[in-house]
Amino acid sequence: MASADQVLDQAIAALEPLRDAGSGRSLLELQWIRQVRVQNNRVVFRLALPAFAGSQRERIAAEARSALLALGGIDDVQIELAQPSEAAPAKSQAPGHSHDHSHGGAPIGAAGHGGGGPERQAIPGVKQVIAVSSGKGGVGKSTVAVNLACALAAGGLRVGLLDADIYGPNAPTMLGVADRTPEVRGEGAAQVLTPIESCGIAMVSMGLLIQENQPVIWRGPMLNGIIRQFLYQVEWGERDVLVVDLPPGTGDAQLSLAQAVPMAGVVIVTTPQQVSLQDARRGLAMFLQMGVPVLGVVENMTAFIPPDAPEKRYELFGRGGGQRLAEEADVPLLAQLPMELAVVQGGDGGSPAVLSAPESATAQAFRALAERLLSAVPVA
Repeated sequence: MASADQVLDQAIAALEPLRDAGSGRSLLELQWIRQVRVQNNRVVFRLALPAFAGSQRERIAAEARSALLALGGIDDVQIELAQPSEAAPAKSQAPGHSHDHSHGGAPIGAAGHGGGGPERQAIPGVKQVIAVSSGKGGVGKSTVAVNLACALAAGGLRVGLLDADIYGPNAPTMLGVADRTPEVRGEGAAQVLTPIESCGIAMVSMGLLIQENQPVIWRGPMLNGIIRQFLYQVEWGERDVLVVDLPPGTGDAQLSLAQAVPMAGVVIVTTPQQVSLQDARRGLAMFLQMGVPVLGVVENMTAFIPPDAPEKRYELFGRGGGQRLAEEADVPLLAQLPMELAVVQGGDGGSPAVLSAPESATAQAFRALAERLLSAVPVA
C-alpha cells in the first residue's frame, strides 16, 4: 500500500499537466493550484485564480477532478476556492515546487489573457441584471430579492425574478406559486421555459421544477448548466430589470452568473451582527475581484418593530454593521430594513410585505431601496 507521501506525489504529478489556456504555463507553477494535500482517500487543493482567468474555472476543476480520480485509491476531490487576497501575484519568483505549493509562481505572459472563455452574453429582451447576494444564510437575502422585485414592479417596471438559490429555493413560497409548474417546450438546447407570473413579476425557480422537500445534490458543472438555462432558455420577454436571488456564500452559482451575463451590479445583504459582516466581506470582495460592480449594502433586521408599539425600535443584532461594511468597501449603504411581523406573514402567505402591507415601515424602506437602485442603474 502506498504511503501518504507517495499518494501526495502521485496527486501532484497528476496535476502537473494542467495548464493556463492563455500562457500555456503549469497551474502549479503559477500558484493557481496550491496547498495540495491528501486526507484519507480524498485529495484537497486550493484553486486561486486571478480575476482575468475566472472563465477557466470550470474547465480546470473538471480536468483536475478527472486526473485525480483516475489515481488508484482516490475516491473524492475537494476544491477550495481561495479568497481574492490569496490570488497569486502577476509576477513573482519560482524557487521550486513543494508539497504544500505555497511557493511563488513564474511570470505570467501577456497580461489580460482570459483563458479563451466565452464572453459574457446578454439576455435577449432584458435591459439590466441586478443580483442579490449574501455571505451567509439566514440574513433575509431572498426576502430582500423578492420584495425588491415587487417594489420595482409596483413602480411600473417590467421585472423578472430568477431564483438562483438552487439548494434553497424560497421564492415560489414567498410569491404564492409553490404549487404551480411552468410550461416547458422543446428538448435539449432548444428547450424553452415559460416563467410563472405572480405579484406583477415573472419568476423561475428550481423550486417550481422539483417536489417539495426534494434535495438538490449537484456538483458545479450541473449547477452551472441549470443557471445558464434559467438565463438563456427562459421566455423572459421584454424586461426592464431581472433580479437574481443568489445562494449564500462564494460558490459555483456566483461564479457562473458573473462569468455568463453582464450585470449592472450586485447588492450585498447583511445584518448588523458581526459574524454576518465577516461572511459578507468575503462575498463582496469576490464580486469586486471578478469585475462585477457592487451597487451597495443592504442591512436587514436592523431593528425589531413590535406590532403593538410601532413607535419603538429594538436593535436585537447590534448596531451599525451595514454602515461599517459599506464604508470599508467605499460603497453606499442602500437601506436599513426593519423586522416586522408583516414581513414574516407576507413571506409565508405568498404576498410580500411590499404588496400585503404597503404602509408598513418595511414596505416603505423597500420602495426607497428600489428608487435608489434605479438612480444608479437606469433602465430607460
